[in-house]
Amino acid sequence: MSMIDSIRRQITPIHPEGYIFVAGFALATLVLGSFVGSLGWIGAIATAWCAYFFRDPVRFTPLDETLVVSPADGIVSSIGYFAPPPELGLGAEPMQRISVFMSVFDCHVNRAPVAGRVTKIAYKPGLFLNADLDKASENNERNGLVIEAGGGRFGVVQIAGFVARRIVCFVRQGEAVGAGDRFGLIRFGSRVDVYMPGAAQPLVTIGSKAIAGETVLAELRSNGSRRSFKSG
Repeated sequence: MSMIDSIRRQITPIHPEGYIFVAGFALATLVLGSFVGSLGWIGAIATAWCAYFFRDPVRFTPLDETLVVSPADGIVSSIGYFAPPPELGLGAEPMQRISVFMSVFDCHVNRAPVAGRVTKIAYKPGLFLNADLDKASENNERNGLVIEAGGGRFGVVQIAGFVARRIVCFVRQGEAVGAGDRFGLIRFGSRVDVYMPGAAQPLVTIGSKAIAGETVLAELRSNGSRRSFKSG
């Protein structure tokens, strides 16, 4: 391995969605710094934070169709049975739901919790309440996906937060996704809810730290076989 390849492996890439923001922060830093030196230092710190926010690290996802992996980095803020958003068409009966809250310091690239096919995408405008509140699932701006997998139908809902003002979805209806594949991004603080079939057994607790594409949130059934992993 060359020295250049080694350096590249050590540098966490920035997601393309963040390029314009990082460039904007950098330009503002140059302009402000030309007038007041101290503002230039503040701008440099803000630019570094912006690049850190839009980081898109490689993740190693367990390849096991019985596992549900976290769609987001952050803290598990809610576990229980809740009715899924009506626009997803998953029915009115409560489903097992796990919510992951993302602060402005977490990576905001969202990843598919299971492998399957995206059968529906539904966007709903709304408020921008604190995403850590339960009522944010009902009242906030959101974008939901339905993924049909071998274990049933799953709902994945991106919820905008108090600071967030933009939800980005990378996939299209009818597209196949693999567990851990990138499917969206939210700017700048937000939450992702995962609705799962009743057979899902949570393997995390409220307050657990979750890593998108790696942390196993739930298991659909017991499986004693060895697990393989993919990077991405």
